[in-house]
Amino acid sequence: MGYFSTTIKGLSWAGALRLSTRLIAFLRIAILARILTPAQFGVFGIAAFVLVFVEILTETGINVFLIQEKKKIDEYIHTAWIVSIIRGILIAIVIILLAPFIASFFNSAESYSLLVLMGAVPFIRGFINPAIIKFQKELEFQKEFWFRLLIFFVDAATAIILVFLLREPIGLVWGLITGAILEVILSFLLVKPRPRFVFEKARVQRVVGRGKWVTFAGIFDYLFRNLDDMSVGKLLNTSSLGLYQMAYKLSELPITEIAVVAQKVTFPVLTKISNDKKRLQGAFFKMMFGICGLVIPLGVLLIVFSRQVSATSVLQVLAIFGVIRAISGSVSTLFLAIQKQEFVTLVTFANMAGLAVTVVPLVLMFGMVGAGIAAIIGSLLGLFVSLYFAMRILKK
Repeated sequence: MGYFSTTIKGLSWAGALRLSTRLIAFLRIAILARILTPAQFGVFGIAAFVLVFVEILTETGINVFLIQEKKKIDEYIHTAWIVSIIRGILIAIVIILLAPFIASFFNSAESYSLLVLMGAVPFIRGFINPAIIKFQKELEFQKEFWFRLLIFFVDAATAIILVFLLREPIGLVWGLITGAILEVILSFLLVKPRPRFVFEKARVQRVVGRGKWVTFAGIFDYLFRNLDDMSVGKLLNTSSLGLYQMAYKLSELPITEIAVVAQKVTFPVLTKISNDKKRLQGAFFKMMFGICGLVIPLGVLLIVFSRQVSATSVLQVLAIFGVIRAISGSVSTLFLAIQKQEFVTLVTFANMAGLAVTVVPLVLMFGMVGAGIAAIIGSLLGLFVSLYFAMRILKK
C-alpha cells in the first residue's frame, strides 16, 4: 500500500490546522491587547511558563508509544489513561506547591492565584481519552483538524469573553480550563475504546520504560531553546533580550511551521513502513528532499530581506539556525518511527551541549549575534549526530 497521496492529504489538513490556530491566536492577542495591560499579560506568562516547564519534566511519551505500537493499541488505552491521570495529578500538585515560591521569585503576588488555578488544567487534561491518538496513527488528519479547531476556538472565545467581563488575566486560564474540559468530553464521545480504571503493571512499565527517552529529550530541547535567552538577558540587558527573542521568532516561525507539520504527518507514515527497509529508505529521502526544498529557500529569503524586517544582524544568523534545526528535527522522525527514542535524546543533548559550551563566551564577544552563532553551533552538532545515526540505520 502506498502512502504518498495520504501523506499529501495529511500535510494539507495538518497545515490548515496550524494556519487556522495561528490565525485564531493572532486575533485573540489583538483583541486582548486592547483590554489587558502588558503587566497583566506578564502575570499570565509566568503561570503559562511554569505549566509548560513542569509538563516537560513529566513527559511520559504516551502518544509516541501508541503511534509506534504495531499491534492494535486498544489493549493499551486503559494503561495509557491511568498513566496520563497520574501525571496530570502530579503536575497539578507540583504547580500548586510551587505557586508561592514562583510568585515570590518573580516578585508577582498577582501570579499566585493564577498559578493555583492553572493547576486545574493538567489535572483535567489527564482524563482525556488516549484513543484520540488514532486520528494521527491512522492518518485521519481531517478528523483531527475539526477536533482540534473546535477546542482551540472554544478556548479562545471563552478567554476573550471572560477577560472582557472581568478585565483580569484569570480569564485566560479559564479559557484553558474550558478547552481541557471540552477535549475530555469530545474524546469520550467521538473515539473508541473508552478507557476504564484498569491497572496493568507490566503494560505501565512498558509504556513508561520506552517513554523515558522522550522525557530526557524534552528536557534537553527545553534547555536548548532557552539557554541563549537566559545568557542574553543575564549578560546583556532586557532590551537586548527583547530584540533577540523577536528576531528568534521571526526567523523560526515560517520555517518551524513547515517542519512541525511535516514531522507530525511523516512520523506515523514512516512508522507504518518501518519494517520494510527499502520503502523506509525511499520515503525518508523523499521527506528530507521535500523539507530541504521548502525550508532552505525560506531561510535564504530571510537572510536576503532581513534588513527590511529587523534592524539587527542577528536575524540573518538565526535564519541559518532555523533551517538547520528544521532539518535535524525532521531526521528525528525516522528514529521515532523505528523506536529509537534514545537517538532523539542524544541529538537533543548534542544540541544543548554545543550551545551551553559556547554561548557565554560568544555573547561576551559578539553580543546578541554571539548567542545566535552559539545556537548554530549547537544545532550543527545535533545535525551531525542525527545524520550519523540515520546513515547507520538506513545502511543496515
